[in-house]
Order: sequence, then structure tokens, then C-alpha cells
Amino acid sequence: MRFLMAWHDWEEDDVCVLRYLLSRPENPQFLLLELRASRQIPSLAKLVPLLGWYEREMQELGGVEFLDHPEPYPLVIHEGYQLAAAPLGPQYSGESIAGAYAPPTMPEVANDQVQDLYWGPVRADFVETGEFHFSYIGEAILHYHPRLFYKHRGLEKRFQGMSAESAVFLAERVSGVGSACHALAYCQAVEAAWGIEVPWRAQLLRVIIVELERLYNHLHFFGLLAKTTTLKVGSATGLLLEERVKQLNGKLTGSRFLRGLLCVGGLRRDLAAEHLAGNLESFIYEADAYLQDLHDTATHLDRLMGTGVLPKQAAFDQGATGPVARASGLDRDLRRDHPYAAYPKLRFNVPVREKGDAMARAEVRAESLREALALIVQASGRLKPGPVRADFAIPDGEQAGLGWAESPRGSLLYAVRIRAGKLQRVKIKSPSFSNWRVFPLTVHDTNLMDYAINEASFGLTIAGCDR
Repeated sequence: MRFLMAWHDWEEDDVCVLRYLLSRPENPQFLLLELRASRQIPSLAKLVPLLGWYEREMQELGGVEFLDHPEPYPLVIHEGYQLAAAPLGPQYSGESIAGAYAPPTMPEVANDQVQDLYWGPVRADFVETGEFHFSYIGEAILHYHPRLFYKHRGLEKRFQGMSAESAVFLAERVSGVGSACHALAYCQAVEAAWGIEVPWRAQLLRVIIVELERLYNHLHFFGLLAKTTTLKVGSATGLLLEERVKQLNGKLTGSRFLRGLLCVGGLRRDLAAEHLAGNLESFIYEADAYLQDLHDTATHLDRLMGTGVLPKQAAFDQGATGPVARASGLDRDLRRDHPYAAYPKLRFNVPVREKGDAMARAEVRAESLREALALIVQASGRLKPGPVRADFAIPDGEQAGLGWAESPRGSLLYAVRIRAGKLQRVKIKSPSFSNWRVFPLTVHDTNLMDYAINEASFGLTIAGCDR
């Protein structure tokens, strides 16, 4: 079994419930463990390293103290800052953050040749906000520490008290490039809580929507990766193909980022997607030719081979997900392992590689891009007239539900607790939260010239991690 995430929930009478979600091999049902605890409990991070970030987040935002934690330094609330009360704890009443900037907690490197570089939080180009600390000698990186959560917006807190039906709007804005998958995972969590059966046509259209999102994300990935290996034409071509998919999104749904369409119970409106396969025919050949051109460019491949290696055991222990995990030999995909929407009725392959380097991550995404096109063609060919939204009544009392989606970056999960139609607790497990934890392991003991390529090969988002 493998832990996927952990979260806390304060119930009535200030009782803290810790929940741990696990997946089991060859079993489509998740395993949910609950622990009713006091404010102080032993840390599990030494036994299950990937829980380290979850525990630190619960400690800072939830008011739970984890004893004997192996990483006893700040994560979300940076050094130098403090809150009067935990925002997701029982005593919070709207206090603001106070304090002043302080350097991140770093290991001491005792060598007079070591230089320190602080990069960020504002970086050049259009990259997101984050502070990165390098300790290096010449071009050799001895230690690397990313300090994220400058973009933390307190979204899990903002969900509280919202109508479960209207909160889809907020879920779509957790991560701009993952709007559809976030909306799908959230809607499926509410549907599970309320026992809603989504119509078949809506299930197929949901697959089409999220695979279009996967398509433009992977094309953006290759455009950015080509940029880091100085292939200007390769970068421009990837971004041009990405733009064409976004234009197709706009024509099909009214939104380039596929927003405003998914809702609890199905879709807000029907889509004329029956002829989508014909519209994509020429694009399929162009995308395949583009991927082949990249694969035939020796200078591009030379920079990817052996760069940023993530061993399989480290990927498992630290919680890697999506293409990053599959490139390191972890054969996992929520669409197949924990089927949802129309995926059980569709055929697709899950690409896996073993080397765990930037080349393997690019190969996994290239095959995933081709599989996304095949899934769109399959789903559009199976569409038949029918309703796209289920009728339902909001139940009384309290319900809880879990929803998930295999986003372009990996496993995305929502856990919700609802009372009388209002959200009481929403937990978001985003793939970049997992992969940002893993990423530094591939930077230590590498060189500065490969850093940009390595980061691009992970396809990370900061907003999705920070929430």
C-alpha cells in the first residue's frame, strides 16, 4: 500500500480527526484511516517520508503538533512570521499574519569555497513566485532548498461556508492550468457525498474536457523544455500547438481554460463534440511530427539524458506522482487504478520508464500526449444524445465524499465534508505539492547549467502547490 495524503478536521467539541488516505495494489477502493487525536501526536514522517509536508502543513495551519518531526522548520508560514491562531483550527477568528522576512532554515555547509545564491521570490520571465537557495562550488550544487508558499491564498479556508454547488467556481481557480481537473475532482467528491449518478453523455464529455486540458499542458511542457535546451524553433512550435488547442477549447466550450462548464451532477450545458475527431485529424499528424522532430534532435536529447535522476525508491518514499513517478518506474494512474467518469469503458495505455531522468520524463509525457488524443477520439465517437446533468436534491444532515482525477501532473484529490449543503471542510491534494517535495532530491550534487532543464522536466506549478 501507499499513502497518498493526510489531513485534519476539527469536529464539534474541539475534537481533531486525522485522516490518512492509502491506495492498495490491484484494488480500486481507497483505504481511509481515521485517528481521533489530541493536539499532540507522534510524527509518522520518519516511517513515511511523504507525510512530512502534510504534517508540517497541519501543524502550521491546523493547530496540531507533531512530536519528534524530522523536519522541524516552517513550510507555509515562513521564518520570521507568525499567526495568533491556526487558520484551519478551532480558535481562528480572522487574525492576520505578522512579522518580517528572515532567511530560510538551511543546513550549515562548512567550507570556505562554498557560495550561496538566493534566487527569487521574483524571477525573470513569466515564471511563478518562489525563492530558491543554492549552496554551490563553481557549478556544482551541494544543496538546494526551495521556499514556496509565497502564493498561498488560503483556499481550503475560503471553501468553508460556501454552497457546495457554487464552490466549483473556486475549485477551477486553484490552479489556472488545471481548472478542468480541479473542477472534476471537486464535483466528483460532492457527487460521492450526495450519491449522485452522472449521465453517461456527461461522463464522456468530462473525459474529453480533461484530456484537452492534458493535451495543451503537455504541449506547453515541450515548448518550455525546448526553450531550456535552446531550441528556439522547437519552443515556438510547441507553444504554437498549445495555442491551437486552447483556441479549440474556446470554440468547443467558450473558455480557453475549460472553465464554467463542469458542475455538480454533470455539465452546465451540452457540447457539440461528436465531430471532434475529424477536427483533430490534421492536428494529430502535426503533433506527432513535432514530437518526432524533438526526439531526432541530438543536441536536445544530450541535455536530457542523465539529467535530474530520481530513483524509483525515492520516488515512492517521497510521494512522486504523475509523469514524474511513471518516469521512475512507478506504474500508477488514477484513471486506470481507481476508475472514474467514462475511463472504465475506454482503452488507453499508461506509459512507464525506468531511468528516472529528464529524458524519461519527456518520453512519458510524449506518449501521454498521444494517448490523450486517442482518448478524445474514442470518447467523441461514443457520444449519443442524452442528458448532461442529473436531477438531485440536497440531502439534510452531514455527508462526506472523496473525488479524484489524474491531472496532467499527477494525482489530484478532493475530500469534502458538507452539512446542509454548505462546505465545512475541503482538503485539496495537488500533484505539484507532492512533486515539489521530491524535486530537490534531483538537484543536490548536480550542476547549475542543468538546473533549468531539470525544473522544466518536472512540469511543476507553484500555485497548484501553494493553494
